[in-house]
Amino acid sequence: MITLKEALQLSKEELANFKEELKTKIEANSDINAYIDVKDFGEGIPIAIKDNIQVKDWSVTSASNILQGYIAPYNATVINKMLDAGLSPFGRTNMDEFAMGSTTESSFYGKTLNPHASDRVPGGSSGGSAAAVGAGLAIAALGSDTGGSIRQPAAYCGIVGMKPTYGRVSRYGLGAYASSLDQIGPMTQNVEDAAILYDIISGSDEKDSTNAKMDDKVVPNLNPTRKLKVAVLPKYIENASADIKNAYKLAIESLKAAGHEIVERELMDAKYDISAYYITATAEATTNLARYDGIRYGNRVDGKNLEDTFIQTRSQGFGDEVKRRILLGNFVLSSGYYEAYYVKAQKTRHLIKEEYERIFEDVDLILSPVAPTVAPKFGELANPMEMYLSDIYTISVNLAGLPALSLPIMKNGEGMPVGLQLIAKPYNEQTLFDGALSLEKEVDYK
Repeated sequence: MITLKEALQLSKEELANFKEELKTKIEANSDINAYIDVKDFGEGIPIAIKDNIQVKDWSVTSASNILQGYIAPYNATVINKMLDAGLSPFGRTNMDEFAMGSTTESSFYGKTLNPHASDRVPGGSSGGSAAAVGAGLAIAALGSDTGGSIRQPAAYCGIVGMKPTYGRVSRYGLGAYASSLDQIGPMTQNVEDAAILYDIISGSDEKDSTNAKMDDKVVPNLNPTRKLKVAVLPKYIENASADIKNAYKLAIESLKAAGHEIVERELMDAKYDISAYYITATAEATTNLARYDGIRYGNRVDGKNLEDTFIQTRSQGFGDEVKRRILLGNFVLSSGYYEAYYVKAQKTRHLIKEEYERIFEDVDLILSPVAPTVAPKFGELANPMEMYLSDIYTISVNLAGLPALSLPIMKNGEGMPVGLQLIAKPYNEQTLFDGALSLEKEVDYK
């Protein structure tokens, strides 16, 4: 598959021919189920779009039954920025329903397969986007990351996935899961492509009140020869699998070989991250999904009265994982439990942010795992608690609003990709991309 950088050099005719070839290739590999459907939008370079990002006149459903038949009446800001830069939305990618999940198994459209092994999950919730890029069925894709939903599937599928600083990319037109955590980001074949796509979609937007209104660009200043101070977390990876530990050692050796300084640091036990994240995320999800009642939004199932209509609509419209998170969110926000759970989670979130600030006082980047193992087989994360624990290394980044980038480091003995992530200070995407490009060149993942 040609890279985004190469695609930007194609003529109009070459691009039109490429799109036809791509469509044929997607149809031939439909068993992967990376795409829900393939629609063209304009004459630009084709970029796959996760099914929770609004594209005008497209059916956008967040992979849920409750939104079947909904047609987006407007473009998300990231789509308009892409169109302005000569890129076009090309196909909706599969995802976990309302971005709630780590395997893409909760989708209304059925599961997506990992392109490296059909019996393994592609990760989630942006599993369709990751599988499309990983299988050579997309030049690049957009995903969204609430607790690792770009970085984890990127690691499982052997591609690059980048989560920007909270506020750097407009959330206008993104189907909300947890509004204080969600970020749209690029999923690409390499680090330079991720930087190009990030530059295109990031920047000011008056329509998003949480937007940082910063328009500086990364690509003109990319410098993989910069020498950086990188923190490693030996105790943090004690519970990770042997594959992850081997990749971590390789990444450390590669960073040293590239001339970067390695220092050891510690983060608090990740069990606190899990608790703070799932309380915060489910509380916000409960609030965001309250509008899907069959009257304001969503397919209506008529009941005996108004209350029964609400109950029937939501019971039949939402899948099990979404219902589980709505129940949990309502519980932690309910009278008598708000102080005990939600307020404590916000205090813990503040501690997590402070801990990162302390580490970043004298380091440029942190090297961290993305997931405790390589991509699990289907059914291995059937227990919801095990699925939640698979996000253990990614969620603190969202709680603290930091930028992070997952890139493939090696393959294990079974040929499965092993990815790690670099984390940077807020709004320091330049350092993140410089360090990631340096590591990518050194490990030379094939």
